[in-house]
Amino acid sequence: MMDKDNRDDFTFAKLSDLKLPVTFRISQLEGSIPQPSVSELLENPELRFHGAQSSALSDLYVSCQLLADNKPLTIPFRTSFKTFKNSYMWNEWITLPIRYCDLPLSSQITFTVWDIGTPRTAVPVGGSTFRMFGKKWTLRRGKHRLLLWAGQEADGSMQTKTPSKLGSRDEMGRLEKLVKKYERGDLPKSDWLDNMAFRKMEEIHAAETEKSENMYLYVDLPRFDFPVIFSESEAQNQATIPFAPPAAAQTPLAPVLPSYFSTDPHLWAILDPEIARENPVEDKHRRLVRSHRSSPYDRELKPNAKIRDELNEILNYAPSQPLNSEEKDLIWKFRFYLARDKRGLTKFLKSVTWRDPSEVKQAVEELLPMWTEVDTDDALELLGPGTVDSRVRAFAVRQLNRADDEELLLYLLQLVQALKFESAASEQRSSRSTTSAISYDDSGLTDFLIARGVQNHTLGNRLYWYLIVEVELEDRVVAKMYGRVVFKFLNKILESENGSERRELMRRQGVLVETLAKRAKELRTSKDPRPKKIEKLRSFINDSKNGLVNIPPLPLPLNARMEITGINAEKSSVFKSNLYPFLLYFQCSDGTEYPVIFKDGDDMRQDQLVLQLFTLMDQLLRKENLDLKLIPYDVLATGPLQGMVQFIPSKTIAAIISENGTLLNYLRANNPDEGSVGTYGVEPSVIDTFVRSCAGYCVVTYLLGVGDRHLDNLLLTPDGHFFHVDFGYILGRDPKPFPPPVKVCKEMVDGMGGAQSTHYARFKNYCFTAFTILRKSANLILNLVALMVDANIPDIKHRDVHEQIQEKFRLDLTEEEAIKHFEALLNETSYFTVVLDRIHDLAQYWRS
Repeated sequence: MMDKDNRDDFTFAKLSDLKLPVTFRISQLEGSIPQPSVSELLENPELRFHGAQSSALSDLYVSCQLLADNKPLTIPFRTSFKTFKNSYMWNEWITLPIRYCDLPLSSQITFTVWDIGTPRTAVPVGGSTFRMFGKKWTLRRGKHRLLLWAGQEADGSMQTKTPSKLGSRDEMGRLEKLVKKYERGDLPKSDWLDNMAFRKMEEIHAAETEKSENMYLYVDLPRFDFPVIFSESEAQNQATIPFAPPAAAQTPLAPVLPSYFSTDPHLWAILDPEIARENPVEDKHRRLVRSHRSSPYDRELKPNAKIRDELNEILNYAPSQPLNSEEKDLIWKFRFYLARDKRGLTKFLKSVTWRDPSEVKQAVEELLPMWTEVDTDDALELLGPGTVDSRVRAFAVRQLNRADDEELLLYLLQLVQALKFESAASEQRSSRSTTSAISYDDSGLTDFLIARGVQNHTLGNRLYWYLIVEVELEDRVVAKMYGRVVFKFLNKILESENGSERRELMRRQGVLVETLAKRAKELRTSKDPRPKKIEKLRSFINDSKNGLVNIPPLPLPLNARMEITGINAEKSSVFKSNLYPFLLYFQCSDGTEYPVIFKDGDDMRQDQLVLQLFTLMDQLLRKENLDLKLIPYDVLATGPLQGMVQFIPSKTIAAIISENGTLLNYLRANNPDEGSVGTYGVEPSVIDTFVRSCAGYCVVTYLLGVGDRHLDNLLLTPDGHFFHVDFGYILGRDPKPFPPPVKVCKEMVDGMGGAQSTHYARFKNYCFTAFTILRKSANLILNLVALMVDANIPDIKHRDVHEQIQEKFRLDLTEEEAIKHFEALLNETSYFTVVLDRIHDLAQYWRS
């Protein structure tokens, strides 16, 4: 729990989250055991045979029990037998069979120290009752000194007669309270002074113990990092009404409470049924602050230097950062001034009170049309689930219209997902009040995508396949909506020039994918060994009735720019993997070959997203004249559990190491250059490609939090292009413990000539440059990933993806600080600077 607005943050843990068993240590007994007087001995001669009287140190033991509300919660526990030499010291941990989260607020532990009486009896030396929770409902922690009530057994009742503490505090009690503060870190530490202070305290302790007539039992409780506040988990099984009236007949008694209030009734003692409603005082304040009577004055309003800096800071917030009421009021006040700033629109729309018709009218009808053109990243943010008004969405679509087809292709996957938020808006239209100021008309995103798809064949082909995958979704309502879009798209194609031919090409693509998928499923599930599978695949391709050897010219679904004319059966094969994917060599009409991996039984949508973002990042880097030789190969999901991937002829690092020993040997074998000294006998351009591609993938895999890296999913082409495959774990998820934040393995560094080489220094510089360039486009990348939240992609679904990616960009740092931060991450991963334990962790990580 942390209040971000408060500088003095107070962090605590809730008891209901603490699933550990109750544990404490019984440490030692201090003080002198009272001796019976002569008259007591005369009355009861047996007393002289009690353990404490008969020898210097008796065999004392301690019993303890947990109670609450005058009832025992556990059976009594006792310390094990121990003979004492100099002092009564047990140092024994006791673990009770009850968890912290199950403790009532009134929990207390009774401690009784027992002495041996007659052969079959024990007599109490003293007892003490210790409350588990302090006055402020916090669980007690650290060392405690319990006062023992001489000759009494601990009394565990609510109004105990043997409390562990009395109101008055002696000097030792005062010092022990300060020691507790010191251990918690509340007091500043100073080694030389602390040593003197502790020595002095030992002397005071000895003197106090000697003169005190009391006995004290010392116990140690676990020192948790944070205070633990008492709270109970919400009741899971609430009473159900056997005959509930139909939904229409039910009248809500109170608005639904925010989740954090209902989950913790003990932290918030009073529940206000009106908490979810608008505060009338704040609402009045907002309307006064935003009074439209002052609008002529507002048009001319200019901020002073201080306010301009404040506005700039707000405009630089990441898309996910919410605005507080003061920031919203400030943006609203200077709305006309901000209309000339393209960064201001998304922040302005967040500051509009959408339930106030007059405010919405001014925002959408007056300010929106006069706003300067916004960048693509802001337009994409406006198409997200947060924007309900269709006029604002239509404005975003108009901004996208300026993008050319190549740029649109980079965002197409997300724009298809944004259609879900369109239909959600139109479905809610009927359930909202007609007096609402918000418009729920169609924003025109569907028509825009269809028009551009009809215009450009490559774009249209991708759009068709993206829509087809969504039509096969389990959510039938959304699938039906996408079905309507496909129907509309195909009709528009038929109306265009050569429409029936294009429609036929799309139908034939579907047939080709269906034929391959059916065969892939059969071979995957058959019990045949791999050579037999390969043989069956080749004979299937060669069989003329399957129409795969000679195909009338057809755009390849994976890349519509390539026109295929058949499949080369002799070169085609089956991979040695669980799903036995096909490797198909497509013949192209220009005489080239295009190798493709076809997979069935695997969800390709996550890989498709990662490669789309890699392509985008590559474009952003090239725009700044930085070519890092990335190979963002094509990936296309042709269904929820099947798809195509472009095959790049290459070898895994694992295979290269086992066959060639090192990456340099492999590159030297393929690209020898005897004359080169600085590049270890390898052609200089090949080493340059290797260094650049290592840096590129190092940065892009870091930003997307790609996990599960091992030497079988890192590949290298003979001409030095290094690249990653298989993106089953992204955004920080990783099946292995202690993943390094930046993925650089020892083999990569060796391939550059080691960490001291000039190539490794160049590699680091490329990393820093790429990181700083991509940080400038952080909002674009954040918005693209945010649009995929409802796309059924495992690592994005139900997760705060914004936070995951934002953390990587470190937008809170300056450019110089960001480079230092990335360098620190690189050094942490380097095998030449880390400590031995970390080297072992890293070596373990890279093993497949």
